[in-house]
Amino acid sequence: MEKQIKAVIKDVIDFPKKGIVFKDVTPVFGNPAIFKKMINSLAKRYDGKKISAIVGVESRGFIIGAPLAYKLGIPFVPVRKPGKLPRETFKEEYALEYGTNTLEIHKDALKKGDKVIIVDDLLATGGTAEASAKLAQRCGAKVSEITFVVELDFLKGRDKLKGYKVFSIAHY
Repeated sequence: MEKQIKAVIKDVIDFPKKGIVFKDVTPVFGNPAIFKKMINSLAKRYDGKKISAIVGVESRGFIIGAPLAYKLGIPFVPVRKPGKLPRETFKEEYALEYGTNTLEIHKDALKKGDKVIIVDDLLATGGTAEASAKLAQRCGAKVSEITFVVELDFLKGRDKLKGYKVFSIAHY
């Protein structure tokens, strides 16, 4: 699966700023055969593990998480940027290279004892994933694993996620 995903990922030079080589994962979603195989592979990984919900991180985590939840027959729970969820939320701030950002989850989205998988497209520094895991835990859930399509190993985001089981399909 890693070879197939790497074959379609595009490098975008100097995005979002000069000196960055951005790994564009969107071609994976645009290739029906690879996307289907990826979702089926992830579903097989979690089938029979008594997972209660898939937590998808805005925005590309939604693209992976929703079909995975559908395939497993379990709820999909979105983690969103501030002000996007209509009911009472938990908020978690996390550090960016310059400044901070915040993520939110509905307070009633998960319950005590739920076992969840957090899904996002890419692991870079780990801040978004760590904030998402903390949000799930504040709801009372246990994070069984945090899953990514791509991991940029050289940024050491996995170090920030110590204490969590982390799985990535493709590594750079």
